[in-house]
Parts: sequence; C-alpha cells; structure tokens
Amino acid sequence: MDNIYAPWRYNYVSEDKIEGCVFCHISKNKEDEKMQVLFHDSLCYVVMNKFPYSPGHIMIIPHHHTSNIEDLSDEIWTRMSLRVKQGVKMLKEVMKAPGVNIGMNLGKAAGAGIEQHVHYHLLPRWNGDTNFITTIANTRAYPADFEAIFQKLKKQAAKYFI
Repeated sequence: MDNIYAPWRYNYVSEDKIEGCVFCHISKNKEDEKMQVLFHDSLCYVVMNKFPYSPGHIMIIPHHHTSNIEDLSDEIWTRMSLRVKQGVKMLKEVMKAPGVNIGMNLGKAAGAGIEQHVHYHLLPRWNGDTNFITTIANTRAYPADFEAIFQKLKKQAAKYFI
C-alpha cells in the first residue's frame, strides 16, 4: 500500500474547535495572524481558506452575520462584489493562475460547509491541476506550502484591495 502524507490536515482534526460562527470569530480577531486575514475593511474581509480546495483558495466574507444574501444591504453586497473582482485580479497576477472559480453555496442543500454565514469562494485554477488521484482515490496532492502562499498574498494584498 502506498501512503500519501498531508501533515497540514492534522490541525483540522486536532485543534480546538471554535464555538459559534467561525466567520464571526475571524471577524472579531482579524488582526491575529493565525486567522490569515489578507485584507479587511468596515464591511467585509478577505481570508485564506484554512482547508482549501486549491492552493491560494481565498474567501470574501461580510462582517454582518447572515445565511441569506437577501438580508445583506446593497452597500455590503456591492463591496463584496468589488472585493471578489480585486481578489480575482490578485490571484491571476500573484499566483499566476490562468483561471479562477468563483462560488457561493447558499444552504446545506447547495453544499455550504458553513451555512450560517454567507461567503464567496475564489479558487485559483491551472491547466491540468486535477489528475487521476482526485478521481480514483478521492485525494488531492498539493504542490505548495500554504503558509508560504499566505505570506506571498498578504505581502501583495494592499496593492489589490484598495
């Protein structure tokens, strides 16, 4: 049997779980580097996905807690849309991603992992970034150090989120 090691996943099963809404917790602790917030303003913030689908996976999250986009003010919705646009530009330029998936899963039935607080996903994509192991073994192998990616994006974030 072959073994695939993913030591960064150990944190997922071993660290203390946050009580309540994880996104509200990050919003309240956005200056803590462990939260991996790339940028924030008065309406929303941009954060690395702690358990990403691809290297550089970021999220745009409003500070306002709601599971319904229709409950967001037009100002918050517009600001989130601006941050999505800026995030795509950053991922294309800094991560050299030729493509980006943008998504929002509203409700458990739509696949939301954290359904109580709306958020956008931005996933950088590269040609050939999926392979047989994802399909056959339901496993992904990432050729990247996630902390190094966070530091790289954090260093450049102020240029993009203005």
